[in-house]
Amino acid sequence: MIFDPITVCNLELQNRFVRSATHEYLAEEDGTPTSRLGDVYEELAKNEVGLIITGYSYVLPGGQSDILQQGIYDDRFIEPYRKITERVHRYRSKIVLQIVHGGRQANVSDEYPVPIAPSAVKDGHSAVVPREMTEEEILEIIEAFTKAAVRAKKAGFDGVQLHCAHGFLLSNFISPYTNRRTDSWGGSVENRTRIITKIVRRIKEETGNSFPILVKLNATDGFQPGCSKKAEIGLDITQAVEIAKLLEKAGVCAIEVSGGIGEAGGVTIRTAINAPAKEAYFRDCSKKIKDAVNIPIILVGGIRSLQIINYLLENGFADLVSMSRVFISEPDIVLKFKSGQVKKARCVSCNLCFDPEGISCNFQFE
Repeated sequence: MIFDPITVCNLELQNRFVRSATHEYLAEEDGTPTSRLGDVYEELAKNEVGLIITGYSYVLPGGQSDILQQGIYDDRFIEPYRKITERVHRYRSKIVLQIVHGGRQANVSDEYPVPIAPSAVKDGHSAVVPREMTEEEILEIIEAFTKAAVRAKKAGFDGVQLHCAHGFLLSNFISPYTNRRTDSWGGSVENRTRIITKIVRRIKEETGNSFPILVKLNATDGFQPGCSKKAEIGLDITQAVEIAKLLEKAGVCAIEVSGGIGEAGGVTIRTAINAPAKEAYFRDCSKKIKDAVNIPIILVGGIRSLQIINYLLENGFADLVSMSRVFISEPDIVLKFKSGQVKKARCVSCNLCFDPEGISCNFQFE
């Protein structure tokens, strides 16, 4: 099944391989995308990756969460991105821009000394206490995501993916751990999801119903039951299923299932994935969400072998599989799988690839 074409969000994909969003450290300091980013995406397209999701692009200057992160907060970024999408579209791959605001994980600077979040809940990883957003600021965020999506469409992207995972702003809203609000933006699952459904509807108003909107969704905050009181109030799979239903109803056309926030520690990008049993560590969450909705589900998280990929697709855990570190180590892995050259990626999940000078595989293979 992995090599079969599939239609996702009205996009005809040549196969079911997805390059998951990855921070490449290849933008200018102000977020301007560079030709080196285009090199990365074109290489993936040459090697028949069905869907490429870009590194996360911040929608407002105060929403940046890492150095050399690409932005989409100004019209001046449209032309550099267009040069990139044109390079990808020389091949059969599709490319989607992931858009994000850092929320309580945004960089602290002289210009932006205090990050914003739905509630003033201290970040246990950075020790930063964010400022609770006003309703006016929430509405401004909705418009910032909308404008970012409009720019993405003008730049030739095949769609956008809203980053609603890993402890960034939209993830902050859907989690009861980071969202303690008592107004219409907090409390119930529906209220906590409201900012995302509003963004989806506003994007559709501005870009039309045919422009694809995907979501990367946290299925869990990642706190371990019995080990932390945070687990008792954090996002869990039961709530994530309800959120997925609301997103589908709002018009989201595909969901990529992930999990974890920084302070939960080692949940999102796990190391030492050296056995099939350790692969696809969000598979159970993905299965529950897939069983609850009728839109395509993409599964990410330590997928390494053709054996596991086939198992996931054949047994209804997902419709597509998404990988990040594997494509950094072997951008041609799809062709290697297809030709029978290999049955398993060489990636050892060491995380040495996240290099501030630009992502690259830095493991010394024998």
